Amino acid sequence: MPETETTSAGLPTLLLLLPLLSALVILLAHRVLKGACVAISLLSAAICFLISLMLLGTKDAAPILLPFLEVGKFKIAIDAIIDQQSRGMMFIVTSIGFFVHLFSVGYMKEDEAKERFFGSLSLFMFSMTGIVLAGNLVMMFIFWELVGLSSYLLIGHWFEKASAAEASKKAFLTNRIGDFGFMIGILMLFSANHGDVSFAGLKESFAMGPLHDAAKTHTVFFMIAALGIFMGAVGKSAQFPLHVWLPDAMEGPTPVSALIHAATMVAAGVYMLVRCAFVIEASPDAATAIAWIGGLTALMAALIATQQNDIKRVLAYSTLSQLGYMVMAVGLVAMQALGQHDAAAPGHPAMFHLYTHAFFKAMLFLGSGAVIYACHHEQDIWKMGGLSKHMPVTFVTFLIGTASLMGVPFITSGFWSKEAILGVAFEVKGASPLFWIGVATALLTSFYMTRMFVIAFLGKPRSEHAHHAVEAPIVMILPLLALAILTAISPWGWAAKMFQAMKPDHAETHPTVMIASIAALVIGTGLGFFLYKGKAQDPLASKRLFKIFANKFYFDEIYAVLVKVLQDGLAWLVSGLERVFVDGLVARLPAFAARRIGSASRLLTSGHLQAYTFLLGAGLLLVIYLVVFVLPQMGH
Repeated sequence: MPETETTSAGLPTLLLLLPLLSALVILLAHRVLKGACVAISLLSAAICFLISLMLLGTKDAAPILLPFLEVGKFKIAIDAIIDQQSRGMMFIVTSIGFFVHLFSVGYMKEDEAKERFFGSLSLFMFSMTGIVLAGNLVMMFIFWELVGLSSYLLIGHWFEKASAAEASKKAFLTNRIGDFGFMIGILMLFSANHGDVSFAGLKESFAMGPLHDAAKTHTVFFMIAALGIFMGAVGKSAQFPLHVWLPDAMEGPTPVSALIHAATMVAAGVYMLVRCAFVIEASPDAATAIAWIGGLTALMAALIATQQNDIKRVLAYSTLSQLGYMVMAVGLVAMQALGQHDAAAPGHPAMFHLYTHAFFKAMLFLGSGAVIYACHHEQDIWKMGGLSKHMPVTFVTFLIGTASLMGVPFITSGFWSKEAILGVAFEVKGASPLFWIGVATALLTSFYMTRMFVIAFLGKPRSEHAHHAVEAPIVMILPLLALAILTAISPWGWAAKMFQAMKPDHAETHPTVMIASIAALVIGTGLGFFLYKGKAQDPLASKRLFKIFANKFYFDEIYAVLVKVLQDGLAWLVSGLERVFVDGLVARLPAFAARRIGSASRLLTSGHLQAYTFLLGAGLLLVIYLVVFVLPQMGH
């Protein structure tokens, strides 16, 4: 191994293994260490954050961290990709991970199982760093599954509560469906590229190698492979129809919601799709399907968010909607793909929106956690109100996050990243419906965020808890302030270069995009203020259409019926066939026949001399008959 490669492997190896060591120490020795577990996990997160800052100034590299599997010419290693994209994503993961750790010190201080919680946080950080650093699809899939496990542990942290236990199982099982498709896609690429599933090898093969021509002749094969890869993102990034797990994940502690829903687990799907952009570009049909699924998910989730009353669920459906935006951008860029366009470039609009969204959505979730903490774990926004006077710092940071999510023009990071996606939708031929879906989603985003902000922070307190709310402790306020600063500076100057998120120029070159975007903001915000300012209850709740939104388009009920009819019906059929054929004919019938033959045979060994004499005589007569009559006939 070259010396430069060995040197470059040091920081990534430490970055990968440190949270694993932290998780192992905490989960194996938490009864002995007790309170020290929190410090170990927090220190691990802080060091990982510092390492990610150090990596921002390094050159691109592809070090091998650990040989993993070697069979003949087939070799798979735990290797890393250090490039602009992974450095930026790693900064997002470690910075928000550290802030979540710090926030959790205050939020979880009364929790009896906080040691287990921080151990699961470290395991989650290990899993996410593995996905970001992964240099091949096999390594990414291994850590992909570890993220599913660690998220299961975090969502179900309060497993004694039935709803939390059910939510963790729902998230785990739903993700397994998507992961099965992901595995099929990886295996198809494995067979097509002669066992090479490294990102560098696949990209080169699609560009000028054997897969370049094969993709043109075997279009169905590569469409299925691309959609299989996309299925992994459908599960992790909660796209339709596997979106149902994400809102239920709110049953976990609020810091978990910030960690999972901001820039880590759900963003892993988008990060993976951009890494595999060359696969999607090879199949125009797959790119179109991905763009439409993302667009429809964005619109559907925004409609549902307009009628949610749980502050965390509003933000959860907001995350669903913004992830739909990112996935739509992945499909649109692949549809747009020109010879000179590099879909995996750090300036990819999906990655740009991922970067900006990560900071303000983490801030909003942690802000909601501060509100819930101050209101004695009340999450219904209609039982809040007037919090701007009692929680001024949380109010200001929440306002900054809300403005960024709504995309207030020119001064917020969310505006530029949203414009980048709308600009691509406007440019791509045949994507006009998706452009207007994007605009409608932006309008709904302004509406439901204004609705939540007005109800929770303005007006008069609607409950005793809201009336007596006080600002959160300083250990919870500091992460909010840090994220507010990152939200404000992320699209500008040195910060834009550091995060590898370039300012797009779509807003400058397409007046239609600018006008539509600002109009959506004004209309959505205006409707939100007009309908909810000074209201004590939702004026739209009684409308039939909005009841459908409040009930999430009845997807959970539909899936419950499908499970009952298909799974339970199939289980009943299989059970019947098993009882009749397997248990009856294959197992019980031979046993019954053997038992009957044995019973009949016992009659021949009765112990009576007369019976034995009779059998001997009958046998002699049978032998004489065979010798005298049968054998001569056979001789002729």
